[in-house]
Amino acid sequence: MSAPVSVATPNPLLQRAPGLLLAVTIALLAWLLGRWVPLIGGPVIGIVLGIVVGNTLPLGARYAPGIAFAGKKVLQWSIIALGFGLSLDQVAKTGLESLSVTLVTMTMAFLSAWALGRWLGVHDKLMVLIGVGTAICGGSAIAAVTPIIRPDDHDTAFAISTIFLFNVVAVLLFPLLGHLMHLTDLGFGLWAGTAINDTSSVVAAGYSYSHAAGDYATIVKLTRATLIIPICLVLAFVVAAREKRKHAEAGNAGHFSLASIFPWFILWFLVASALRTAGLIPVAIQPSIHLLAEFLIIVALTAIGLSANLRKMISSGPRPILLGLGVWIAVAVSSLLVQLVIGRL
Repeated sequence: MSAPVSVATPNPLLQRAPGLLLAVTIALLAWLLGRWVPLIGGPVIGIVLGIVVGNTLPLGARYAPGIAFAGKKVLQWSIIALGFGLSLDQVAKTGLESLSVTLVTMTMAFLSAWALGRWLGVHDKLMVLIGVGTAICGGSAIAAVTPIIRPDDHDTAFAISTIFLFNVVAVLLFPLLGHLMHLTDLGFGLWAGTAINDTSSVVAAGYSYSHAAGDYATIVKLTRATLIIPICLVLAFVVAAREKRKHAEAGNAGHFSLASIFPWFILWFLVASALRTAGLIPVAIQPSIHLLAEFLIIVALTAIGLSANLRKMISSGPRPILLGLGVWIAVAVSSLLVQLVIGRL
């Protein structure tokens, strides 16, 4: 009897190397172009170059692991690196200041998703995905609620494509609108942090406007992202209640885990901020850390652009896109109106 043949486990680093190298190479070009055209900035150039390359060149499957890693993990590292330049006092102050605006925009997102979804004839699960994606944190929120409401893959693709479309639009449009409306750095940071869907897009738009706006928008967005936990809990309870009569399905709903959805990188962001607050980060190296964070952001955005499939976005059809547009406008306008009422603009 022949001995069993052992199969070597693929090295994750080697698997990710092609995609990471591609993302870093394009990001370097975007960083240089961003220095040449600072009004646009490296993050925006990175995501645009990524979309162009990803949809014009035949990238093989060997690039996918590295691109996916850069779009998720490198982004999280960039946020953690930004934490080294922000004190906990500033984080807590900003979170409390933005909470009222965040709660209003979240409420508007869910109400407009429900009303517009009914009018457009979009079914419930797709409405929930687009509403949560717009209200909380884009693709991350969609990924978090997918195992709870269990939509079809087609619905998930619809929602992610729609959310991504308006992320790109927001990165390009928000800084221009902010300058036209003469928003302050803090006013724009609060607007971007509460009205743009995905963390990467918030960071890109914020730092394209100004350094201060980027810092503020990042903290606002991270505060907003933590609200995915109560949203997921509510959805889990609703699903469990609906399926109570079916013991097997109710058992599946019971497997919901907070650990699987919690954005753990936020804790490391707070640790980095705590080190900064305690004076353990030398002032002399803080500009270098911020430069590293900026480059990591460009790498992550480039990877997100590389993974975008324009054909899928177009083939999603008009109704989800119209729903996403309506919800996005409702959130953006309500954020500005609340700031106007409370005198933050």
